[in-house]
Amino acid sequence: MRVYPYPRLTGAVTARVTAVRLRGPGDVREQLESKGYSVVEQVVALGMAERDDWQIARIALTATVPVREIEMKGHWSDITVVAVLTEGATNTRTCVPLARGVNGGKEWTGEIELDRDDHLDRASLAVHVVATVEDTPGRIIGSIDQDWVVDLTSDVPLRDRQLDVSTVSFARGADWLRSFRDAPWVVDTSGHMPTVRLNSDFEGLVALVEGRGSKVEGVVGEMLLAQMCADVWTAVFHTAIGDLEVEDDGTPLFPPDWRGAVLREMLPDIVPGRAAEDALREVHLRRTGEGSWTDLQPRIQYAAARRAEVPKTLATTVRDIERIDQETLA
Repeated sequence: MRVYPYPRLTGAVTARVTAVRLRGPGDVREQLESKGYSVVEQVVALGMAERDDWQIARIALTATVPVREIEMKGHWSDITVVAVLTEGATNTRTCVPLARGVNGGKEWTGEIELDRDDHLDRASLAVHVVATVEDTPGRIIGSIDQDWVVDLTSDVPLRDRQLDVSTVSFARGADWLRSFRDAPWVVDTSGHMPTVRLNSDFEGLVALVEGRGSKVEGVVGEMLLAQMCADVWTAVFHTAIGDLEVEDDGTPLFPPDWRGAVLREMLPDIVPGRAAEDALREVHLRRTGEGSWTDLQPRIQYAAARRAEVPKTLATTVRDIERIDQETLA
């Protein structure tokens, strides 16, 4: 554990990527699909871009700082929040300040640019809270626990560069899996990160998910992956909302890890038109019995489907099947 000779924040500093825009030759711009970045894995996969000649990536992000602690303790002044993009392989470092939001300084937003010519493989995106401490400016008083990864080549936003999917036999697996023997997959949120357990007993499922087989099987596999992703979003939302820390006055707190990022991503679709803290309180009260928890379930399913891009994938699947049918008839 590192010791600092000045007071630092004890509350969590978090950051999430909210949009990625790419710019190519002729100032042609493209918005990276939302499934190209993951708030759970904290990874941006620029390899998902539809064109490979992009030159600049503009990454929009929002940072959350413990403003109440800053105000109560009073150790710090001249508060600034900065985003820092670095890559050791090219010795590149880019730093930009974020702008304070209108909600009392709890959220800070901004964009940072990644120039493709200056990077090679994977860059790290950190966020720091900087302040004047005891008349010394430029002190880092807080940072996000885990840097985001910006991967220039990967088309899947995974930190370990491998699918977090475990293929097991539900009928012969762990006791808790046996009760799901008829399910194609389940999402396991008991560990540090959510994992999809794929049922190897489900005939033909593994081949579909892995993209083996005919063109029709390929497009069906894409639909299955989207639905699997929606199930992951739904599961991690329930995990996050089900284990909140609550202050003495009953105010629920956003978790400091990926669970907090998941809640911030989904709450605008679940309780639209409300500030993040108000939406969290509303959902927490409903879950604990003050209001209808059941009425929120369609909103939760809708939010999960949007982030997994199920509607878009379903529309693409229908078009692809129609096209394949026409090719077959021809």
